[in-house]
Amino acid sequence: MPESPTTIDDLIRRRAADFPDKPMVIDTTGRITFAELETSTRAIAASFLEAGVTKGSRVGLIMPNGVRWVQTALALTRIGAVLVPLSTLLAPRELVAQLRVAAVQYLVAVDEFRGHRYRDELTAELRSPTDLPALRGVWAPDELPKAAAPETVYAVSATVAAADTLVIMFTSGSSGPPKGVIHSHGNALSAVASGLAARCIDADTRLYLPMPFFWVGGFGSGILSALLAGATLVTEEIPQPESTLRLLERERVTLFRGWPDQAEALARRSESVGADLSALRPGSLEALLPPEQRAAPGARAKLFGMTEAFGPYCGYRADTDMPKSAWGSCGKPFDGTEVRIVDTDAGTPVPAGTIGMIQIRGRNTLRGICRRSREEVFTADGFYPTGDLGHLDDDGFLFYHGRSDDMFKVSGATVYPSEVEAALRGIDGVLGAFVTDVGGRVGAAIITDQPVDHLRAAARKLLSAFKVPTVWLPVESDDAIPRGGTGKVDVAALRQMLTTQLEADRR
Repeated sequence: MPESPTTIDDLIRRRAADFPDKPMVIDTTGRITFAELETSTRAIAASFLEAGVTKGSRVGLIMPNGVRWVQTALALTRIGAVLVPLSTLLAPRELVAQLRVAAVQYLVAVDEFRGHRYRDELTAELRSPTDLPALRGVWAPDELPKAAAPETVYAVSATVAAADTLVIMFTSGSSGPPKGVIHSHGNALSAVASGLAARCIDADTRLYLPMPFFWVGGFGSGILSALLAGATLVTEEIPQPESTLRLLERERVTLFRGWPDQAEALARRSESVGADLSALRPGSLEALLPPEQRAAPGARAKLFGMTEAFGPYCGYRADTDMPKSAWGSCGKPFDGTEVRIVDTDAGTPVPAGTIGMIQIRGRNTLRGICRRSREEVFTADGFYPTGDLGHLDDDGFLFYHGRSDDMFKVSGATVYPSEVEAALRGIDGVLGAFVTDVGGRVGAAIITDQPVDHLRAAARKLLSAFKVPTVWLPVESDDAIPRGGTGKVDVAALRQMLTTQLEADRR
């Protein structure tokens, strides 16, 4: 059996030989096959070499999802340049900060997208060239010089090894400023490969997911997943319910992964649009599947990961029920990632069933964080403290309990928001529950049409007295819950909503 590919160049050349005529990526205006990906990225890589980019150069990329993003990013990585995907949502000050943190030497940016003119904004934000001393050049995608001999790419790509840095991914961050997470060719490819089976991605898959490519969910779980599996990736610049439904129908998408919120919004519109989604298969987000293909609540794993793990590091086949004892869990750690749970204060391992901080290590995990020493990032024995809370059961299934910075004390006792949320979701008539600290009180925003007295009485039967919310905010739908750009709940905004409710209750 041949060894697995360890660099992006190796992977692209293999897939071009394996699936030359199969579409690799499709967007709303074009598509390229695996063979065309190999030739086009080789030509673009030669242009980068001609422009002065080479192995180890750090190159920022601001561009919407599409075939061109894939070609540009993979061209850079073939010659060992370090890709720095940058969010199309960045304000000028944020862009400058990330360019500085990652010491970006070259920037490739589209002229305009969604009202942003990135190069103009960058020029206006910079007070002097010394603000970004590493930056040597800024180009639009079509401004690179044409190279006469793309075959020279092979000589450079032959020097790239699995241990070389592939990408610096900026996290969206649940709190605090974003950080630049460093991944190598080897650890990124290993991380993606370890989760392909759980995400039901194989060579027959036509995959759609809404994540921007500048996040690990788009780059790893989308582009690199399709490359490794020999699958076809379907994408679009700006997802909108009707256009997305038509794209899923037209391209006969078989697997829809991504945000549950988007899947539910599409499901609400699908009947009026009349889109045929019959090609979707189990493993897709269930809101878009026929009722007979949906699992019981909690039966399927909630694939769990983070930028530092290069995507999901824990899961279970998305089309298969877990053992009943594991319902509600995130599944089991993937091969190549070791998970342990430690006491949040002492840092010592805790027994199975005990909630604590999740730490990870192994060949799939990050290589480091920009401008931080190894000692700042990892424990003495090489684990990365994730900041997430969870517990492992006796069978090795991981249950998530929120962020360590979300847990809080009530009368000296620890409250885990996820534990309270799980109990509240078990009350008849509750469609969703979101819990946080409100000045030392338990506050809950509840999607329900039930009165607060009913909710409070039911909660008292399910929770210890100190965990029962004292601040209640019933809302009509999930649209009322504040979320950030990644779809995560905006805890600060949620806390402010509940604080306003507390003040209203006092009046």
